[in-house]
Amino acid sequence: MTENTDNIWTRAEIESPCTKVCQIHPETRMCLGCARSIDEIGGWSTMTPAERAAIMADLPNRTAAPTTRRGGRSARLKRSFD
Repeated sequence: MTENTDNIWTRAEIESPCTKVCQIHPETRMCLGCARSIDEIGGWSTMTPAERAAIMADLPNRTAAPTTRRGGRSARLKRSFD
């Protein structure tokens, strides 16, 4: 079998942290799947490789959603009377 050396099939994909769990948290405005902000997601394809690398290096330090509970029903009731 011969190796395909045809460059037509070579693609230079942009590295992305996307996990295909695209859901934006309403308070943080960050994706719950990849922890990028809406602005970062929207501008990803026009960023330089260095800009993308800097964001990807910071992703492990991010939390896309608050880790504390908001209080549930009792907190909602309390807020409605304030």
